[in-house]
Amino acid sequence: MKTFKIAILMVVVALTTTVTAQKSAKIGHINSNDLLSAMPERNEVQKELEDYANQLKVTMDAMRKEYETKVGEFQAKQDVMTDIIKDTKIKEITDLERRIGEFQQTAEADLQKKETSLLQPIIDKAKTAINDVAKENGYTYVLDSSAGSVLYSVEGDDLLPKVKTKLGIK
Repeated sequence: MKTFKIAILMVVVALTTTVTAQKSAKIGHINSNDLLSAMPERNEVQKELEDYANQLKVTMDAMRKEYETKVGEFQAKQDVMTDIIKDTKIKEITDLERRIGEFQQTAEADLQKKETSLLQPIIDKAKTAINDVAKENGYTYVLDSSAGSVLYSVEGDDLLPKVKTKLGIK
């Protein structure tokens, strides 16, 4: 009876080892920032974002110049202005300050929105290539080493060269 239990235990251990070996995870890693930087589309997006930011800056500079001019005129002539004119000029300057602040907030939000909309197709293309390479090479997990979320890992395979090849990047 004792030998029977030992035999059963050995069979269970052997089966468990076989199942575990079959389910071992193949882990790779990639630095997604390096990949996105290497993609040629990234330069086009960067140029378009810079152009858009410059357009916003030109408008902001014009608004600031108008503000400085109004403040300068007010300061130069306030001694000879009547109270009604002073109040009107102060209101104009205050309204212009408010519009400049609103424009700045809106411009920052628009620039962020534009960046997201321009980068999303590139990110999707990179994700698809990473997924394809992972499937083609039998990876169970792929970790993004640029996120810094890997605290410890055994040597894994860097997929960056294979993904770059998949995307035709040299």
